[in-house]
Amino acid sequence: MSDKRLAAFRGAVCVENTKESITENVCLMCRELFSRNKIEAEDIVSLQFSITDDITVLNPATALRRGNPGLDVSAVPLFCTQEAKIEGGMPLVIRALLTAYIDDKAERHNVYLKGAEALRPDFSANK
Repeated sequence: MSDKRLAAFRGAVCVENTKESITENVCLMCRELFSRNKIEAEDIVSLQFSITDDITVLNPATALRRGNPGLDVSAVPLFCTQEAKIEGGMPLVIRALLTAYIDDKAERHNVYLKGAEALRPDFSANK
């Protein structure tokens, strides 16, 4: 068995305030985080979401459990909180902090999609 280390991954996606948009885009962001970082469900320690205060129709943790993120996340601890309201902040954003075990030599890839690339251009280069 290879050596593993604990690592954290960031993600963000812009959505519309509809159940369909939240579900589709949360699952897209998580599929990308999982696939780009070669993460299996058993590697995940937890997944935390934050949402801007204009997202009111669905919790992203609920959306992930109901959607198809590419992995069975039924046993993964999920948590959601409201993002701090900052004047001039980007609206309609769901952010994620994924904590998982990865191969000791693996690179980490953060995922910013659907307009959220503007939050962290240094992390959002699609390679």
